[in-house]
Amino acid sequence: MTFNVMTAEISHETNSFSLHKTGKRAFMARYALMGDAAVAERGAENTTLAGFLDIGRAHDWQVTHVISAAAGPSGKIRRKAFDWLCEPILSNIENHQYDGLLLGLHGAMGLDFCEDGEGELLRRIRSLVGNKMPIAITLDPHANVGKQICELADIIVSYKTYPHIDMRDIGQQAGEILQRTMAGEIKPRTIRVSRLMLEEINGGRTDIGPMIERIAAAQNYEEQADVFAVSINAGFASADVREVGPTVLVTGQGDFATHTAFAETIADDIWNRRFEVLNDYLDVTEAAAIAAAYDSDKGPLVIADYADNPGAGGYGDSTDLLRELLNAGVTNGCFAPIVDGDVVQTLQAAVVGEYVQIELGGKTDPDFGGGPLAVEAELLFLSDGHFIGDGPMIHGLRGSFGPSAVIRVGGIEILVVTIPGQILDLQQFKAFDIDPQHKKVIALKSMQHFRAAFEPIAGQIIICDSGALCTPRYDRLPYRNVPRPIFPLDQFEI
Repeated sequence: MTFNVMTAEISHETNSFSLHKTGKRAFMARYALMGDAAVAERGAENTTLAGFLDIGRAHDWQVTHVISAAAGPSGKIRRKAFDWLCEPILSNIENHQYDGLLLGLHGAMGLDFCEDGEGELLRRIRSLVGNKMPIAITLDPHANVGKQICELADIIVSYKTYPHIDMRDIGQQAGEILQRTMAGEIKPRTIRVSRLMLEEINGGRTDIGPMIERIAAAQNYEEQADVFAVSINAGFASADVREVGPTVLVTGQGDFATHTAFAETIADDIWNRRFEVLNDYLDVTEAAAIAAAYDSDKGPLVIADYADNPGAGGYGDSTDLLRELLNAGVTNGCFAPIVDGDVVQTLQAAVVGEYVQIELGGKTDPDFGGGPLAVEAELLFLSDGHFIGDGPMIHGLRGSFGPSAVIRVGGIEILVVTIPGQILDLQQFKAFDIDPQHKKVIALKSMQHFRAAFEPIAGQIIICDSGALCTPRYDRLPYRNVPRPIFPLDQFEI
């Protein structure tokens, strides 16, 4: 039997504390691709869409791909933009008969009228298709998975890697479960357990630490006949929502008491090991001192500014780390990005090689990561900001920082951009005439994703908390909606 399946991808990680609301323009700036255009761009790369299509070909589905859209992590999505994202999905459902739906989502999408964006999307879909049509979704493991999502989606499969390098594999897994469901072989549903934490203490790192054991246990449990997927979600602490934090999901059938008991053992481990912190967060002065004294014989020193990560909704314009690197006299260094569209526009009128006096960065909220930095800069390079990734995460995928410029201040080459973006690929330097492999120091704004591309070239990696919006010092953030008590804001036992 040939099944008709609709696929779609919508992704946004919403930082509740960001001053920047998210509208249609933010999605257009990253990507908002319809139908065949999305398949052409993303259908053969490491994406959930590619995984969906792999399974569709294997089982001779009739696939209708509607939309692939994502905006960089930022503030709550405006209602008008959310309606615009939903419309092609809902209209396709109204005008066609489908046997199943496959959706590549994130799981931490917040709206300016609703905390649970994915839940609201699924609610609208269920109002059209009813309860019988199977719906499978994939999630980022930084999802805050609420009860509504588990009630409305039959099949939920989260990535098992951080850095995320298994998107296509997870798309395939979700698609295969959907195939078996449509064929009447299985009747899956998803159960959820959670703990009163803002997030798993290490954000779900899977390269080292306790998550390695948990993922192995999850994969072992998936070998059982009535278990189709086990998803361990670290949660997203920058979301000030009621259903925040780590969750363990089991998509299966049969003995759900046993499935729940298994999920509880993983959740207990997350709680019991909540003090086993893997990252050693340096302040900007400590990081700069290490950079100044660093011997690069074994490869560059990579400094990851965890707190100003645009990949978690940071503004990308904090200056405190850059200021300290300059004060420490660091040479043969590079730094990316600093988000400052006004400076980029000013530099468009300059000539390469010219020296320009500028006030760089720190303009969104100086209380988080420092105010503008007054510097004399040499203009080295101007660009439209486009790049194509070649690393494990975004190989073959296009990205853009918008109009961009490279300047040199002291001994550091700095990429100044218009559109915020997390550094997770070497091409985010190389496309702008910066060669990171031959630098002594690479300072970048990212949490964990950078490791996939930069760990192979690094002599040493250190993590810095610049005090910007994504600081791990959560007591600095004005939480209002999360349940209390909650770890680490409160110390308690369960």
